[in-house]
Formats: sequence, structure tokens, C-alpha cells
Amino acid sequence: MSNELEAGVHRPKTSWRVYFAVIFSSIGGLLFGYDQGVMSGILVMEHWVEYFHNPNPVWRGFIVSIYLLGAFVGGLAAGPTSEKIGRKRSIMGATIIFWFGTSMQTGATNVDLLMAGRFFQGISIGMYSMNVPVYQSELSPAHLRGRAITFQQFSIVTGIMIAFWIGYGCAYIQSDASWRVPLGIQLAPSVVLKGRTDEALETLAKLHANGDVNDPYVRKEFDEIMEQISFEEKNAMKTYREVFRSPSTRKRVFLAMGIQGMQQWIGINAVLYYAPFIFQSAGMTGTLPSLLATGVNGVVCVIFTIPALLFIDKLGRRKTILSGSIGMGTSMLIAGSLLRAYPYVEGGNNNTQAQYGAVAMMFIFSASFSMSWGPCGWIYPAEIFPNRARAKGTSLATATNYLMNFVIGEITPVMLDSISYGTYFFFFATNVVCGLIIYSFYPETKGLTLEEMEILFGEGGAEAEAIKAVADRSYVSNVPVTTTAGQQTSSSSTEEKEKTEV
Repeated sequence: MSNELEAGVHRPKTSWRVYFAVIFSSIGGLLFGYDQGVMSGILVMEHWVEYFHNPNPVWRGFIVSIYLLGAFVGGLAAGPTSEKIGRKRSIMGATIIFWFGTSMQTGATNVDLLMAGRFFQGISIGMYSMNVPVYQSELSPAHLRGRAITFQQFSIVTGIMIAFWIGYGCAYIQSDASWRVPLGIQLAPSVVLKGRTDEALETLAKLHANGDVNDPYVRKEFDEIMEQISFEEKNAMKTYREVFRSPSTRKRVFLAMGIQGMQQWIGINAVLYYAPFIFQSAGMTGTLPSLLATGVNGVVCVIFTIPALLFIDKLGRRKTILSGSIGMGTSMLIAGSLLRAYPYVEGGNNNTQAQYGAVAMMFIFSASFSMSWGPCGWIYPAEIFPNRARAKGTSLATATNYLMNFVIGEITPVMLDSISYGTYFFFFATNVVCGLIIYSFYPETKGLTLEEMEILFGEGGAEAEAIKAVADRSYVSNVPVTTTAGQQTSSSSTEEKEKTEV
């Protein structure tokens, strides 16, 4: 990739501070992933089942999915909140709510307390999920934006993997601690978790040029941000209704909500939430074998997110998602066909090869998702909106994700119980449909600048002109930059000073 920018400005090597900030902010994804994974193991633990009086599939689904209703509320609330207090403080507020919800779950003495804790925890996760990808998008230069937001997905699958293996280990505990310990462990990582223009300049310099406020790339980025802020203060969208008034922004909202909703309908959380039940239906009987297979599935998710980190900004969003849909749809079709032809019968003469083949298809399904829909489902909404609509647009997309997640969490245990292998054929069909929608309606957004994004979505007018005015300027010489000390310098004067000193 070339290091040249259009105005003759060399792009400096990205500072380690960018990567540190991106990774640190992804702790919210770790918590989200952990909670996704931890309940799948707890649902099959004997002491949990006994303590809560063996809930039927409908109640099991509601215990899992009420967390997602909370996330739906948190996702909607996160947009206005982050606009008022900023992304960073909004993330901190989510951490406090997370503590409260986790404490209620860990100490729950009845189903009502357990579900209340999961609801509050869901609110915090909804806030995390909206703010973290946006925060990472805003921190990162365009050529690294996809990789930066993929760290969010990497953190999610890492959290899932950790939860799976902790659940496997705690299954050996012969008391209520077998399920209280995995829930309480979530408190540990959560402990870790708007400004003046001179501070903004210094921050950009630290992130992209090792503190050099006169670096041409930093000054170009800084002036573009200031131009955007000035424009957005006059044109910022104050309500959700305003997001739908502009045809360009409305189109982006529907695309963002669509991709987040489809990320759930392709079936990944059906597998993650109910993995032990799925593996049991494929012949891995007993709590420990099914939890072991679930743990292996978590490792698969982590390993296959790494290629996305490395290549997603080269391959692009469309190709990545479409290849994932092919892998996921094919694996669901094969798994369903195997389980239909050779259903597992307890105590019967079962076809072991067919059952292991179905388990292998679940691993391939998870691997395909981790390389494609997993990261792209978060990247696309975070990068397509103009700043004036980003908080509310991403908030609506996040809320859609959790609303659809809630539906999947509710219907999956019922489907597994009633139509068995038909569940796999259902998700094969959803992968085909979602892949066709991506192919037909979703444009490529890889590496686009703010101006190019406006042109792509047909905004034009003042928004594109404001950005173009900045992009067309030369920032290499004679642009005054105010430092913290109030001194003004320019690149030409700096060069003259250096010549004099020599």
C-alpha cells in the first residue's frame, strides 16, 4: 500500500498508541463474548438445573434472551448518551451497570433475580457494543479501520472461548459454585475498563506521529476533523427521526440495521448459546463431553478470527461476507443432512462417523463466521455514517442486532426440541438469503475516506463539499498550527529554522 496521500502528504507509521487504545477499548467485547459463552455451559450443569427447578425449553430461552432485551435498550440509549458525555465516559458508565448486573446474577437465589441481573448486564453490553466499534473507527486511519474494529470481534470470540473452558472446568465442582464462579469471574475484566482543540491536536499527534504536532498528516487529519465538527454543530441530528429524513442517511441506517440483523439470522448465536445441546443431539452425550466440544468450538472461533485481522482491509467487506455465507450455509446443509439420515438414538446402534461429521460441520460453521460475518457485522455500521449521524445510526443498528438476537435466543431451543435436524436446514436457508441480500444491495466500503463515503451513498451537497474542501487543500506548507503553549508554527518556518541551525 502506498504511503502517499492525495495532497502530497506522507502517511506516517501508525503509532503503537493507536493499537493500544483499540485493544484496551475492546475489553467490552471480551465481556460480551464471555457472557454469550458462559450461559451455554451453565444451562447443562446439574447443580444449576436442580437449583432453578429444571426450566423447560421456553423458560431456558427466556433466561438466555432477556439479557438481549437489556442490550436492545442499552443500544438505543447509547447513541444520545455518547453524544452528550463522549464515547469514553459512556463506556465507563456501561462498566458500572455491568458490575451491578453481574453481582445480581452471581448472588441470585431465584429465577427473578437471575433474569433481572441478566437484563441490567445486557444494558451495559448494548452500550459497549455501540460505543466500542465507533470509538475504534474514530481512532483509526481509514487504511486500518477494518483491522481496528476486527479487534472487537476478536475480543468477543476470546471471551466466548474463555467462558467455554471455565464452564468445562467448573463442571467438576460438586456444588452451586459450579455455576456461581463462572458468573462471578466476569467482574474481574470490567474493573480495568469531548475536549479542547489543543488537546485534540496533541492526541492525534501521539496516535499517528509520535507526538509531532507539525507532521503534515496529523495537521491534515486535524483540519478535516475541525471542519467536520464545525459543519456538524450546525447540522447535527438531534433526534432519531432526523436520521431518516435524509435519503442518503436513511439508506445507510437501513443497511446498518440490515447487516446487524442478518448477523443474527445466519445462526451463529443459536450455535453459541446452545452448543452443548447441539453437540448432545449429535451423539456427544453427558455434560462433560458436550462442554469439551463446546470449548474446542471456542478455540476455533479465536483462531479463525486472526485471518480477518490480517486480511480484511485487503479483501474488502463484500467478498469476505459472501465467502463466509458459502461456508456457513454449506456446513449447515451437510450437518442437517447427516443428522436427518443418521439421527442419534440413545442406546441404539448409531453411526459414529456421521455424528462426528455433524460436529465437524459446526466447527466449520463457527470458523466461517469468525472470518467473515463476525468482524464485518461490526465494521460496516461503524464506518458508513457521517459523524453527525454516527452515534444514532450505529445505535439503531446495535439495537437491531440485539432485538434479532433475542428472537433467535427464544426460538432456537424450541426448534431444536421440536424439529431437530430441521433447525440446520432453516439456518442453511437464512445464509443463502442473507448472502443474496449482501450481493445485491451492499456496496464495498473498504478504505474509503469521509468524502468518498458521502459520494458512494449519494449525499453530495454541503456535507461532501465541506469534506472535499479540506481534502483538496495542501497541508505541506504555510498552515499555522496552534500548540498547547499558544505558539503558531508552519512547516515552511520550521524548515527555515532548521536550515539556520545547520
